[in-house]
Amino acid sequence: MGINQPLRWEMFRSRATTPVLVALAVIVVQAPLSLGGGPAFASAAATMDSPPADQAQDSVLVTGTGEVGGEPDTLTADFGVETTASTVAQALQSANTAANRMRDSLIHAGITRADLQTSNLTIGTKVDDKQAVIGYTVSEGLTATIRNLGRAGELMSAAIAAGGDAARLNGVSFAIENDTALLTKARKKAFADARRKATLYAGEAGRSLGRVLKVSEAAPSDGGPVTHYFGPAAMSAPFPIDPGRQQLAVTVTVEWALAMRKTGPATG
Repeated sequence: MGINQPLRWEMFRSRATTPVLVALAVIVVQAPLSLGGGPAFASAAATMDSPPADQAQDSVLVTGTGEVGGEPDTLTADFGVETTASTVAQALQSANTAANRMRDSLIHAGITRADLQTSNLTIGTKVDDKQAVIGYTVSEGLTATIRNLGRAGELMSAAIAAGGDAARLNGVSFAIENDTALLTKARKKAFADARRKATLYAGEAGRSLGRVLKVSEAAPSDGGPVTHYFGPAAMSAPFPIDPGRQQLAVTVTVEWALAMRKTGPATG
């Protein structure tokens, strides 16, 4: 009996402590789950709903276009003079005289100096059949912005008459100077067009649109200037001016995230 007593004591101690260790293990494992909506649970849920950090976000990239029309309120006339003389000095003097007369005519009609600009100045040679220089040609451009379209034809005719036979009218173009409101409408149309396309593609893929990831806009377009060429002219009657309507277009590229696929509860 004396020999076996310590052995029974060791067995008793082992049996007593085993349940305690098991209970502690259960508490450690189950403690986070007992918090319900606590931080540990929220973090786990967020991880399940979000793609892994090393996985690219599913997205759809589309381009939308919005176009609106407006009535031009500004005309730009590309005037010029061209003279030829036996010397450069003579050709320059004749060109400057004609250009100054045209400029003075436009200023007298109410065009401000800020709306007049020398566009180019070139000096070239005139040669004969043997390529020998027989004279010099000077071309000088004058660009005028006319904001009163009702008087545009009258002003242009008067300027050409003032320049005489040296006068040139290379063309005119129309523009909408205050286009802020129109561009806002075009941008909204462009974004709506992009959204319609993205929604269609997402639906075909069995997904739905998430948040916008990126938006970029191409430079707004006015469809290009409406230009008319008249060539050498000296007219006493006003030019007929019909501005018509001008189209403003905006192109926008938008990238949407695609919402994660929803899966049903696990079975089995």
